[in-house]
Amino acid sequence: MKFFLKNVTAAASAACIAEIATIPIDTVKVRLQIQNKVSTGEAPKYNGFLGTAKTIASEEGVTALYNGLTAGLQRQVVFAGLRIGLYVPVRTLIAGELKPGENPTLATKILAAMATGTIGISVANPTDLVKVRLQSQRAADPSKPKLYNGTIDCYRKTYAAGGLAGFWVGIVPNILRNSVINAAEIASYDQYKQMILQYIGMRDGVPLHILCAAMAGFTACIFGSPFDVTKTRMMAGKYNGVLDCVSSTFKADGFGAFYKGFTPNFLRLASWNITMFVAYEQIKGYMFPVVKKD
Repeated sequence: MKFFLKNVTAAASAACIAEIATIPIDTVKVRLQIQNKVSTGEAPKYNGFLGTAKTIASEEGVTALYNGLTAGLQRQVVFAGLRIGLYVPVRTLIAGELKPGENPTLATKILAAMATGTIGISVANPTDLVKVRLQSQRAADPSKPKLYNGTIDCYRKTYAAGGLAGFWVGIVPNILRNSVINAAEIASYDQYKQMILQYIGMRDGVPLHILCAAMAGFTACIFGSPFDVTKTRMMAGKYNGVLDCVSSTFKADGFGAFYKGFTPNFLRLASWNITMFVAYEQIKGYMFPVVKKD
């Protein structure tokens, strides 16, 4: 239990550092993902990563890029704490007793990461919902007043509109997204690190952590983008379930819609992973110091 609590604390702290550093990229990603396809000859409101960031900053102010930060930090404390904090115990539970020098299989790592991702987001979905709604408000018309005056107001209005069940809108695509992305992030980071240490002999330090985290971010982006777009659209808009969201998005914008915001999504995941894993490894090293034998 002591190991679990320390690991959860290390994961939650590292995730909050990463959230603060990368939320402007996430806000840009959300705006691109919820933007519908425009008619031929019509220019889209949001165009590319830098163009979108510039539009948001000029119309709503630079601070708009940090909309949803409070809810984002709440999400990371719960979600990252559980998905990363539970990963090693669940992986050990699935793998069973291993011989000295033996590593869990990739399938075991993927299964453990999907399980902890599902557990984490099932608890943290309300914070994710509020974060997306705060990030996406005024996207259509910045001249209109804000729907939500901060995080608490968003929680209150969401509850008033849909009760407790309203906080779990988009839970199905969110579970799919986060189980897949968690497997792609944590399992691939774990696997990349093991392979590089084993076959290349790179020292276990910050350069290795940065390399593995960037590779894990790209892996997560490739596999997770369609689920991410579906989740974001369901939370920001009104759809009659997952199938309605997927079919409506496909009919309106084609398959490419599911990879909308790919560049900011990759920048977000890569930078988030690098910041989080480097911070996590450092915090973990401090909390679990290696005892050198004489």
